[in-house]
Amino acid sequence: MSGKVAIVTGAGTGIGKHTTLALLQAGYRVALAGRRQELLDEVAAESGAGERTLAVRTDVADQDSVAALFAKTKEAFGRLDLLFNNAGTGAPPVPLEDLALEQWQRVVNINLTGSFLCTQHAIRLMKDQHPKGGRIINNGSISAHVPRPNSAPYTATKHALTGLTRSTFLDGREHNIVCGQIDIGNALTHMTSRMGRGMEQADGSIKPEPTMDVENVAQAVVYMDSLPLDANVPFITVMASTMPFIGRG
Repeated sequence: MSGKVAIVTGAGTGIGKHTTLALLQAGYRVALAGRRQELLDEVAAESGAGERTLAVRTDVADQDSVAALFAKTKEAFGRLDLLFNNAGTGAPPVPLEDLALEQWQRVVNINLTGSFLCTQHAIRLMKDQHPKGGRIINNGSISAHVPRPNSAPYTATKHALTGLTRSTFLDGREHNIVCGQIDIGNALTHMTSRMGRGMEQADGSIKPEPTMDVENVAQAVVYMDSLPLDANVPFITVMASTMPFIGRG
């Protein structure tokens, strides 16, 4: 895998940060994309990978910003082998009928439209490079299967992302481009630290939920891209073993 080129969105924190560091440790060159330049720079510095990193402030919901990210990646590294569509956000956990349209649209713009825009640019680059082809991995989440209470925007976009994954996998075949999805359950990051204090359950109760080391996710992404392009993991779930997902509740 040494020398392969990746773009990771949402690379400044959490899953994106840890996946970026794992890819760099595996020998990749990585373009780090995110909304806060200082966080991207900190991750790049922490990696100690020097010229194998490129930190690009990016708003994935803005097509011009996405276009600039891919242009800078091509200019710096010459090609693209992996896109990890990881950037995402949620809305306040309020009843669906009380959700503001702007809150809904923000989640859709980042989680779904952002992944779509990045996928478009990745396909264009991957099908025109030599050798052509590459891999796209989408962060789908357990919410691509089942919702939490009061999570309609996040859940809807993650279900939609599954459709984008399948369509990308099908449409990319003639260009040697494959696509997979990693559905993550309760990886411990700054965003999920509240799970230990208690999360609302389907029956209305508040219960603490177990978490797992986020490094498990990073290593799963590295594994998915370790396969040759004639093999693919279309869907993989990595979750805290005892979280409330498998079973009734």
